[in-house]
Amino acid sequence: MTDRLAEGALPLPRPHAPAGTAARALPRRLAPAAIAAGLAGAAWWLAGQPGGTRLALSLTFGALFGFVLQRSRFCFYCLGRDFLVAGDPRGLLGILAALAAGLAGYAVVLGAWMPDPAGTRLPPDAHIGPVGPVLVLAGAVFGAGMAVSGSCISAHLYRLGEGSPTAPFALVGTGLGFVLGFATWNPLYLASVSEMPVLWLPRHLGYAGSLAAALGLLAVLAWALLRHLPAPEPRPAVRPDPLRAVFTGRWPVWLGGLAVGAIGALAYLRVGPLGVTAEIGGRSRQAAGALGLLPERLEGLDSFRGCATAVRDAVLTPNGLFVGGLVLASFAAALAAGQFCPARPTGSQVLRGLLGGVLLGWGAMTGLGCSVGTLLSGITAGAVSGWVFGLAMFAGSGLTLWLGRRTGLLA
Repeated sequence: MTDRLAEGALPLPRPHAPAGTAARALPRRLAPAAIAAGLAGAAWWLAGQPGGTRLALSLTFGALFGFVLQRSRFCFYCLGRDFLVAGDPRGLLGILAALAAGLAGYAVVLGAWMPDPAGTRLPPDAHIGPVGPVLVLAGAVFGAGMAVSGSCISAHLYRLGEGSPTAPFALVGTGLGFVLGFATWNPLYLASVSEMPVLWLPRHLGYAGSLAAALGLLAVLAWALLRHLPAPEPRPAVRPDPLRAVFTGRWPVWLGGLAVGAIGALAYLRVGPLGVTAEIGGRSRQAAGALGLLPERLEGLDSFRGCATAVRDAVLTPNGLFVGGLVLASFAAALAAGQFCPARPTGSQVLRGLLGGVLLGWGAMTGLGCSVGTLLSGITAGAVSGWVFGLAMFAGSGLTLWLGRRTGLLA
């Protein structure tokens, strides 16, 4: 299997079982249902514990998120690469669909919680961060990490459920990158971040104006991308099979994007903004602190909005359960579709995973989130920081991909 197929946005091949293996295939068919039942049972048990409703919802939303990501092959880097390399804009249109759906959902939630956005308060827990050169640097480094490792962090998590040989090393590298980010945080904070403004568009434009401006920009981008849309290929008429379409066929990326945006809005309403790095960052901070690798004080870090990296005292945390649900649901979805394809990692995959992961972790820690937390949750909340991080991220990934292809280091 090539790196392009294993780590890209293309659908994974479905293995063909030899004749006479129906009995042996039965466990594979039952395993996804068993995993889904286990997740449902765990959520039901958590909901019955004191204060466990938020944990149960986190696990549920994580499972839904992982299922959608795996079925639609939703990866910010791979969808962008499809356009840069093959000229196919459908992936980027899916990202725009996710942002549009999330913006509409957030507008309803924020309007109900804070009818007047003109004051000094910010929405509770929303990922609205400082805007400045450090954020641009963080986004560009994160984008470079995507190009080197082959995916964003959320995609490495769902590909972990598919048996990706690169994902485990990329996630280990991400943890190391967080530790490196903690080590460099104080100089960056004192030199720049502490003086940068926190910009929230509804405060200046109102909810209607902010939503109109964001949707208008998305419409312009969509119009530009639609000009590159390839002509549809003729397909033979087949009888539709809803179950096969949902559980084995690849979803259209626009459908996955709409589902991602809707999950993001619902998660913010009931639990908090979507994000996949708070648990990774928090556990990395805890381990680095125990080993004496952290500065005595991380200046101002815990005062900012974003994917919190506070030390985790509890065994079960909302973001930890969200990530766990994501991985398990993607594993079940991959099994159901015959796309669980574990493989022995090559030296190149190990090296690219670790190096790219370090860049991903440093960028996510310094940018207070990743493509899900800072970009997706930030933009849908009306944060300028989400747009700035996103532009820098795609610029960094595109430049790294171009350099890698020119030198033959990246496919």
